[in-house]
Amino acid sequence: MSQRLAEAIRRFRWPLLGLWLAALAVAGVAALNLPDRLSGGGWYVPGSESKAAAESLKSGFASRGASNVTVVVRDDRHTSGDADFDTRVRGVVGEVTGDPRLAVSGSYGWLDATGPARDRFLGADHRTVLTSVGLRLDDGTARRVLPSVQRDLAGRHAADGLRVSLVSAGSLWGEVNKLSEDGLRDAEMLTLPLILLVLLWLYRGVVAAVVSFVVGVTATVCTFGVLSVLAKNHELSIFVENAATMIGLGVSVDYSLFVISRYADELARGRDRRAALATTLRTSGETVLFSGIIVILAMSSLFLIDLNVIHSIALGVIVVVGFAVLASTLVLPAVLYLLGDRVTAGRLPGRGRDRTSAERRWRRLALRIMRRPVAFLAAAAIALVALAVPALHLRTFTPDARIVPASSPVRWGYDTVREQFGQGTASPMQVVVHSDTPLPDTSAADRVLALHDRIARLPGVTRVDSALDALRAASPDRPFAALSPATYGLLPPDVRKGVDHFVSADRRTAVFEVVPDDYAASEHTRALLDAVRAEAGRAAGGGVTAVVGGETAEGVDANAVIQDHLPDVVAIMLAVVYLLLLVTFRSVLLPVKAIVLNLLSIGATYGVLVLVFQYGVLARLLGAEQVGYLQNFVPVLLIATLFSLSTDYEVFLLNRVREEYRAGADNTTSVATGLARTAPLISGAALLMIAVFAAFAFTGILPIQQLGFGLALAIALDATIIRLVAVPAAMRLMGRWNWWLPGRSVRAPAAAPEPRRVPVSQRTSEQ
Repeated sequence: MSQRLAEAIRRFRWPLLGLWLAALAVAGVAALNLPDRLSGGGWYVPGSESKAAAESLKSGFASRGASNVTVVVRDDRHTSGDADFDTRVRGVVGEVTGDPRLAVSGSYGWLDATGPARDRFLGADHRTVLTSVGLRLDDGTARRVLPSVQRDLAGRHAADGLRVSLVSAGSLWGEVNKLSEDGLRDAEMLTLPLILLVLLWLYRGVVAAVVSFVVGVTATVCTFGVLSVLAKNHELSIFVENAATMIGLGVSVDYSLFVISRYADELARGRDRRAALATTLRTSGETVLFSGIIVILAMSSLFLIDLNVIHSIALGVIVVVGFAVLASTLVLPAVLYLLGDRVTAGRLPGRGRDRTSAERRWRRLALRIMRRPVAFLAAAAIALVALAVPALHLRTFTPDARIVPASSPVRWGYDTVREQFGQGTASPMQVVVHSDTPLPDTSAADRVLALHDRIARLPGVTRVDSALDALRAASPDRPFAALSPATYGLLPPDVRKGVDHFVSADRRTAVFEVVPDDYAASEHTRALLDAVRAEAGRAAGGGVTAVVGGETAEGVDANAVIQDHLPDVVAIMLAVVYLLLLVTFRSVLLPVKAIVLNLLSIGATYGVLVLVFQYGVLARLLGAEQVGYLQNFVPVLLIATLFSLSTDYEVFLLNRVREEYRAGADNTTSVATGLARTAPLISGAALLMIAVFAAFAFTGILPIQQLGFGLALAIALDATIIRLVAVPAAMRLMGRWNWWLPGRSVRAPAAAPEPRRVPVSQRTSEQ
């Protein structure tokens, strides 16, 4: 098969390259629109309470819209008692509500309330006020528009002593999107030259390094083009761009490294271009293909988790790995055939001497480890288990405003709201209560009132914002009776505006905004959410239903769906890895060994992540803020990605060991020789991946920092403790049972004879 494929690539090399270049050009043009099409959403779980609550609030309420934003204004020159204060605030709010980009449907805040009701919108410093503004913009449009509006407002009023911030999910994710683009650009500026330098060091040849580099870049560009087209009609998370770039560059350059190195080796042994290409496709090409299949199938298991942000990242990784496999097994071989011996052009000195001595060192190391396999395997396992211990205290949650730097106007707005109005004011729980009949005309009103009062008395509740204070002032005994037309028409205009903000126009739905006394992600607030949901459940019945939404509810629901499906995801990944390794190596026990060692490596990675990002150990070196938890999609993405990438090295190493074993070498010799011949490449490939992932760990926003750091650490552990120590020790202990398969002799047949050698003069003249 490899010979037929090599012949097809040779015959159709020019059409193949032309098709790839045409696809690259089209994808490059399409990719230009990708950042504007990505969404900051994707955190709502279909069918969850938090999603139902969010949908219920999109229409039917005054000053609420398809998306909403809170305008935070601080006057550094005046306080609320000064005559100029209201005028200055009114000017800012008027600019926001009159901005055609925002399509404002209404507003409610400091300027609308009178008397004691104004206190809810005034900060403790008497300089900061809030105004809630409803927008007729969907979340995706709001995310694209709000950052530019924020920049305009901040720049226009800073000189006048006014600080203005737009606080909302749309503004936050719009800022995250901008920061993601900046981080991606910084990571690329750091990574791409570094990759090229590492490739030059590995190949000691300019041509091979450039070819490998171009393969990685083109696969990523093609991926962005496809994702941009998909994002036109399907919501894709903003995290997909960073994740696809990070994984794509690492995997693409790794795959090309395996293919180019093997092709150059075959040429150096005297094979002609056809034979070298066929052998390369049979060995490294097969490794790349199986590796890509493993990555794609493992990442596909993430679609079991019904959360769009995870679907988006999984899709991005699948697409970029697919293009990496295509580029490395079809396009790259065509380029290599055209180059022939020129693939080693631009050689740097010292390659041959360094490689020979390096292989001898790796061989000596492998033999030393296999002389005392129990001691080395035990030491490796103990070290990994020790690193994994902190993972027992792993906590996860959805990203909040702390993922953006303190210098951001959006972050300033969130921090100011918490500082001036209470810790939970920026992220209240929203209890949406619906009655089958209008509230003024039904006994269900008693259930709604009782629910409000029970929630207000719960420990950890700072206050409950609703229409009930105003309604009770108008009708103390039967507050909802004040909604009847006769009574409602007598209320002052500002009171009516406040009531309509919390009670729907059809008078069937009321919203209570529960302000906790802690961050949305804290354990205390999560416990409060459970209590609020329990009270909402008690109120149900008699034509009344209640759902609880808000940032905390959204995060808890997302965490729940991840945790519920994580066992299924892991089971499928383990089955995929086992079956594919079983088919690849015709061995029952080698896949088990690979899975156990991968689990140890992943556990150690989780443990270090907890130390760095949850407990803050060395977090400042990364410029990361300690938030007390990991982003909830990071652990599940890590396990899928790391199982895939670790299996890459496993396949590459064991394929070479199997070659030696089938050629007649004993177990110890085949392991030592296989390790000696692959360790330089595995180490180089790992160095490339670490460079890529570490760049994102230092330049990305917090979730990408955690993902990049975790991947870099895991690859470092895999390429050192696992691949260099644990694997040879375990294979030495397993002995001839490494290759055991029921119904087959333990020793495989000898390898086929070596293909004929062709003189250099004939190879260079062959077309």
